[in-house]
Amino acid sequence: MTRSRTAFALAAGATGSLVLLSASPALADSHTATVSVLHGVPDTPVDVYANGERLIDDFQPGTLTDPLELPAGDYDLALFPADAPDGSGTPLLSADGVAVPAGADATVVAHLTEAGQPALTPFVNDTSEVPAGEARVSVRHVAAAPAVDVRAGGQVVVPGLTNPDEESLTVPAGTVSADVVLAGTDTVAVGPADLTLAEGTTTVVYAWGSQDAGYELAVQTVSGAHSAPSGVPGGSAGLVDEGGLPLPIAAVSLAGLLAAGVAVRRLAGSRV
Repeated sequence: MTRSRTAFALAAGATGSLVLLSASPALADSHTATVSVLHGVPDTPVDVYANGERLIDDFQPGTLTDPLELPAGDYDLALFPADAPDGSGTPLLSADGVAVPAGADATVVAHLTEAGQPALTPFVNDTSEVPAGEARVSVRHVAAAPAVDVRAGGQVVVPGLTNPDEESLTVPAGTVSADVVLAGTDTVAVGPADLTLAEGTTTVVYAWGSQDAGYELAVQTVSGAHSAPSGVPGGSAGLVDEGGLPLPIAAVSLAGLLAAGVAVRRLAGSRV
């Protein structure tokens, strides 16, 4: 098992614009980017606008868009109450000049800060290769909660994760039983949930929600991390629970350009 932080940054320019940065030169090889949007603000259906045009209608908490292949560039994003006429009035949340670089695979998350305030946070999805027979798991803390520990099979594998940070692990492909507890305690905030980790994929787990609305897990699968096979090692490292029942994972496909609209789906979740 290996562990790493995915390289990403949220930078504020002189005008307060948001810039999505990636440290990988390979991401600059094309003129488009792949972008998904996750709604993690509880009890708040919204309409999402990009550059003044409605991108997502009646976006429900706990849903994720299919990946969009968009031209690289800057985007003004705004979230209005669901079915607000033509995006009129004051947005619930907005970010101007969100820079989406060429070649990036990113997820923009509308969520709550630790203090319970709405926020937009972009993450770069790691699509680099993993060894044959293994999978990558990225855990992202986007809930209105203090630091948490992420456990697998009852053992802490990601300690002290704070909002809006993330950690990544490389583990044998298989089924993992995981939960989220308040840092340094055995107090379960989310889970346990059994996750199926397919070989050569990145499974992204989001802890979102609030104490009042309940905490949930949202799961995203990002493909493209396959390496040339050289034998498939058996699951071990204390992370694979052979007896667990897999939780459905949202399949990721490059579907729907911006002009064709956006499909959204309810993610596999676990409420406590």
